Amino acid sequence: MADPVTFARKLRREQTLPERRFWALLRAWRDAGLHWRRQAPIGPYVVDFVCKSRKLIVEIDGDTHYSDTGVAHDAQRTAYLAGRGYRVLRFTNADVMQRGEGVFAVLMEVLGDPVDES
Repeated sequence: MADPVTFARKLRREQTLPERRFWALLRAWRDAGLHWRRQAPIGPYVVDFVCKSRKLIVEIDGDTHYSDTGVAHDAQRTAYLAGRGYRVLRFTNADVMQRGEGVFAVLMEVLGDPVDES
């Protein structure tokens, strides 16, 4: 892999449809003042979305994450991030694309009502 910053820039330019949809779901919290970053390097990893002020990372997982290798890699990655104080939430591509209201509801539970943030 290229250095994490170069890799993150490439991923931001080539966001998947579920990642773009999730970014749109975050709009209410972004508009309320919570700063989110897309494809952000943290240590040796590039996370899909991070809100550093809330120490929250959200990963949007495709099919490759559900192989034995993918599960093992994600466990190692999550342990690394948790060791730095982050909470990691994971949603599947299907969750974001087909159950966006459920993803939004989970975000409401974790982040609170975005209207109360402003």
